[in-house]
Amino acid sequence: MSALRAISVAIPSYRREQVLLNSIRELSLISSAGTEILIIDQTPQHEAPVEAQLTAWNAEGAIRWIRSELPSIPMAMNVALREAKNDIVLFLDDDIVPDEQLLAAHREAHTSGEALLVAGRVLQPWHKGVKFAHGEPFHFACLDRQPVYEFMGGNFSISRKAAIELGGFDENFVKVAYRFEAEFAHRWCASGRQIVYEPKALIHHLKAVEGGTRTFGTHLTTTRPDHAVGEYYYFFVTKNGSDLIRAITKRLLNSVRSKHHLRRPWWIPMTLFAEVRGLIWAARMYRRGPMHIQQTMFDGAHAC
Repeated sequence: MSALRAISVAIPSYRREQVLLNSIRELSLISSAGTEILIIDQTPQHEAPVEAQLTAWNAEGAIRWIRSELPSIPMAMNVALREAKNDIVLFLDDDIVPDEQLLAAHREAHTSGEALLVAGRVLQPWHKGVKFAHGEPFHFACLDRQPVYEFMGGNFSISRKAAIELGGFDENFVKVAYRFEAEFAHRWCASGRQIVYEPKALIHHLKAVEGGTRTFGTHLTTTRPDHAVGEYYYFFVTKNGSDLIRAITKRLLNSVRSKHHLRRPWWIPMTLFAEVRGLIWAARMYRRGPMHIQQTMFDGAHAC
């Protein structure tokens, strides 16, 4: 068994203020020697007190504050892979409360020395008061350690070397970047690598109502393709022939099968308009090819 290795914590952040500072403080309390905290910050300008605190922490060396001009989750993650000093990189959301064993559990899961992706446990606000039992069918709040074929982008750790060898994250997943985790998991597993769910690696996700992907609003009340493009691109990358046609058709139909559309049928054509825009956008990106880390220019990111 390999000794426990140091870990780099990477937090992509977009338009988060006090909740980001709170998340950093909580992580600092459980960090040990060798741990680095990278903030890949895509916020154009923070509120003055937040900007001042981030500046101070960066100057002290408590964090590495890296500004990225373009709001993109996959791009921010690729920047983190490029900048991390340690081989194990733990990606976390910017609105969390970490369990005190979070970092230790992720490090322990990597002691085999294998190129693992470790998916952590995520408790959402609606899980408060819920009693979980061993033996439940898999979900990201369950109690049983097990091999899985997916992960949540807000709590997972990975071998930096293996992730870069695979091309990192596909930056064609734009805007909300829906399904970018599924596409990466598809490539990861197809390469013969493993994903392990570790329930001891626990975070409480606060699901802040402002900032992050919530900046793009809700898919139910927009004519923009921001929420649709990611899944259609995922279909193009992972499916073909009749499977692709079925997946696209199912997505189009399900997009307007909701209580919202039943009560407000005038939204049906507007939602379908957004879906078709997302489909066309995704098809164009698929024809262009993936945007992996080897093709990425990092000139838009800089340390403060």
